[in-house]
Amino acid sequence: MSRTDILEDIKTAEKNAAATIEKAEADKKAKIADARRMSVQKIQDAEAQARSNFETSMAQAKDDLSSERDALLSAGRKEAADLEEKSAAKMKEVKKFLSDEFVRSIDVTS
Repeated sequence: MSRTDILEDIKTAEKNAAATIEKAEADKKAKIADARRMSVQKIQDAEAQARSNFETSMAQAKDDLSSERDALLSAGRKEAADLEEKSAAKMKEVKKFLSDEFVRSIDVTS
């Protein structure tokens, strides 16, 4: 092989090496860009899942509180009805007592 052939082979090898390096750099940049996109997508998915979990938890908590509120209101209404019934029964006794006392005080003065 002549010297010019050797130099040509070296130039070709250098061009091939430069092309390989350039391709490797482009692949590296593309992989970095893909990794960034995937990480952003994963973050967005995680945030959406967190929002969904939060909304589900809040809806469940509201339902639980609503059920508890209804139970407490029902118990309160029942207690109020019992108190009304007891007070109505006592009112009859009080009216009779006051009437008897009034009549007795009138009898005493006459």
